[in-house]
Amino acid sequence: MPAVSFADVCAAADRIRRFVSRTPVHTSGTMDRLSHRELFFKCENFQTTGSFKYRGATNAVQKLDAATASRGVVTHSSGNHAQALALAAKVRGIPATIVMPRTAPAVKKQAVLGYGGRVIECEPTIADRLRVVSEVERETGAVLIPPYDHPDVIAGQGTAALELLADVPALDAVVVPVGGGGMLSGYCVAIQGANPTVRVFGAEPLNADDAARSLATGERQPQVPPNSIADGLLTNLGELTWPIIQKHVEGIFTVSEAEIVAAMRLVWERMKLVIEPSAAVGVAVVLGEAFKATNARRVGVVLCGGNVGLDRLYW
Repeated sequence: MPAVSFADVCAAADRIRRFVSRTPVHTSGTMDRLSHRELFFKCENFQTTGSFKYRGATNAVQKLDAATASRGVVTHSSGNHAQALALAAKVRGIPATIVMPRTAPAVKKQAVLGYGGRVIECEPTIADRLRVVSEVERETGAVLIPPYDHPDVIAGQGTAALELLADVPALDAVVVPVGGGGMLSGYCVAIQGANPTVRVFGAEPLNADDAARSLATGERQPQVPPNSIADGLLTNLGELTWPIIQKHVEGIFTVSEAEIVAAMRLVWERMKLVIEPSAAVGVAVVLGEAFKATNARRVGVVLCGGNVGLDRLYW
């Protein structure tokens, strides 16, 4: 049995509806011409806290029973899940402790603090993240809400796919950025339940390509030390997300750092949308040569977030 069912995604949509934004779908004649297809951009950069992560965090926090919730929540995150959980906890009226790598963007740390979260910095390794989280759990009794490898988080992320399918009939495919796989696996579950004819593709930085290697080999691969400006996509696939992705994702395309920067700048300049590098990865994929082989004509592209510091633009 999969960790998450279509019924779970539908229940999540009902549970979080009054807390999250129904994000718009944007189109662009310029992007259509450059890609030689019709593109439909799901703008999760307009989601509360600036990314899709608020969906999963809200679903997980709202599902907690009162006694468990009273102890607070804790997580580790480089930024977007950190902000999302901090605000979801604030809305529920419970404390949130966020373990963040010291290298996380300052704009994301400040946002967590602004949402009322407590920030504890750690070294930029998964091992140190987990060590500090364990200490917080022991000291406070807080409940761990992981950034992606959690059934309620996955189900919450899948709610965006339900919106996209409702707003754009007859899609041929969707392209979803992948890091830990919470959003990609959530999209898989939602699409399989709502319209399984829609093909699902992943988008990943070439310098953080564990998901592409995993799909190619049929076994979950470790992440080599990643080196990409797409800071939201640097984590390993999860134990729960990987089986869903392996079963339902047709292919994962990788793009270079130069392609990510070019796609990000293009969206800023031509679509007037502020997106972060992680969101540009999917755009770079649909503009690239390799994606032409799919022959997909009507394609949904997930702009997963817009949290980027304006004091350092990558171009």
